[in-house]
Amino acid sequence: MIDTGSTGFMLVATSLVMLMTPGLAFFYGGLVGRKNVLTIMIQSFVSLGWTTVLWISVGYSLSFSGAGGVIGNLHLAFLSGTSLHDVFTGNNTIPLYVFVAYQMMFAIITPALITGAFANRVRFPAYLAFLTFWLFFVYFPLTHMVWGGGILQEWGVLDFAGGIVVHASAGMAALASVFYVGKRKIKEHGPHSIPLVALGTGLLWFGWYGFNAGSELQVDAVTANAFLNTDVAASFAAITWLIIAWFLEKKPKFLGLLTGAVAGLATITPAAGFVTVSSAAIIGVTAGIVTYFAVALKNKLKWDDALDVWGVHGVGGILGVILLGLFATGAVNPMVTTNGLFTGGGWSFFFKETVSVLTVGAYCFFFTYIMLKIINIFTPVKVSEEEEITGLDNSLFGEIAYENDDE
Repeated sequence: MIDTGSTGFMLVATSLVMLMTPGLAFFYGGLVGRKNVLTIMIQSFVSLGWTTVLWISVGYSLSFSGAGGVIGNLHLAFLSGTSLHDVFTGNNTIPLYVFVAYQMMFAIITPALITGAFANRVRFPAYLAFLTFWLFFVYFPLTHMVWGGGILQEWGVLDFAGGIVVHASAGMAALASVFYVGKRKIKEHGPHSIPLVALGTGLLWFGWYGFNAGSELQVDAVTANAFLNTDVAASFAAITWLIIAWFLEKKPKFLGLLTGAVAGLATITPAAGFVTVSSAAIIGVTAGIVTYFAVALKNKLKWDDALDVWGVHGVGGILGVILLGLFATGAVNPMVTTNGLFTGGGWSFFFKETVSVLTVGAYCFFFTYIMLKIINIFTPVKVSEEEEITGLDNSLFGEIAYENDDE
């Protein structure tokens, strides 16, 4: 029996997750230079369109059909065999099409996260190829393995809203992209618009309530817990990052506060519906500390991860899954059949979570690097130095974000 309250909530949650992709575009757009704003933004917006095409045609089927293994089948391609009257059998409270749409929004934003790492260095045709192949060989299989009845789900691995499927996978793919495309030839002088970054952060934070609380797929106590944990972790992480930066850099940085919030959101994602509020606070503080020093390490090693995708999303996602293995408790969610290491369980669940996220991270890194090399055989991946100097907005798209821009 369809529950109208849960259905209404899930439609709102789906809309919130959709809003995160434009939010990401603003977040990244503010971080790059003035001549590359449109380039980074179109990479997010084009995923809204192209990923939807792939999801409805084959992506949903590959993710959520069949049982076991690493990938589904094509029995539900183009939503074959479904109708608007079908109920999502996972809980029998919402229409199937609401679930299809909700999961589609996750597929849209995940590859878009990666784009911040190779900002200003990748040609648009190569990005479209990257987006397509990454969805087929990384996102769809991971979704099936973790949420669609695949081998990781059968093994007992938990991931409430995407620590493995979304953040660890995107973050490690981002690092591989950085190593492949190399450093920017034209260094930018920091973010061109911190207010745009703040706007993007606000949209992401707002949308993340749909991302995490919506992953319960109905309205109950777990939904409320995930909602509250999302804000708690983001806030504790933001303040932790601010304090560290204030102490080490001698000034409180607004950009640091914003980055810390996103790091906290990424880190709580896999655990939001499986841990207590006090554990969420600990996760937020830990996220602020670990991701701050991950970004510092990246800077020391001179990895040109332009917008810190690895340090924030990759490290945050991996950390969140590991912390889930420590703090998960069946007192919050009955899906936790074996508590975490610090909540009365043994090593088993912690081992499964840690091994899974590290294995997935390694796969995403190596596959992404190899995939970029293969794409480059058919179409150049890297932009030319002349295009970088001119700015990608004008050289690749013939458009500019700001008139009379001589910078």
